[in-house]
Amino acid sequence: MQDNNEPPRFRPVTWSGLETPVDVELWIEEHNQALQQHIGKNETGYGVCFTLAEGGEIYLQTTQDGHLVLDVTDEASWVAPLIMAAARVAEAPAGSLWVLPDDKLVQLMIGLSGLIASSILVVGHNFGLRRRMGAW
Repeated sequence: MQDNNEPPRFRPVTWSGLETPVDVELWIEEHNQALQQHIGKNETGYGVCFTLAEGGEIYLQTTQDGHLVLDVTDEASWVAPLIMAAARVAEAPAGSLWVLPDDKLVQLMIGLSGLIASSILVVGHNFGLRRRMGAW
């Protein structure tokens, strides 16, 4: 937990669009390095939060067992059809939590990129998966 008297540990970064698979791969590598540098060994619930320009947030975590976990806030539920198209799934999950194969990350990021206003690293987010630790 962060002390309220301390400055924020992470700050939002204005988003610059990802247009090609190479752009996405570079973004993944950059965030992987940032997570390795700034996330403690015993911390859980880490990943990235995307604030969407039209409202809402999507929290993204990759897992060691080859999945993407998306936690889509109620305000961002409007983006479900895009996630379904990018991930090639027939229907949205019943709740806010999406679990997708990690090979969908590039397509997902290209699809979402034009909708993202900013991103920020997060720690301690409850991705709804008990005792599962994320890794980039």
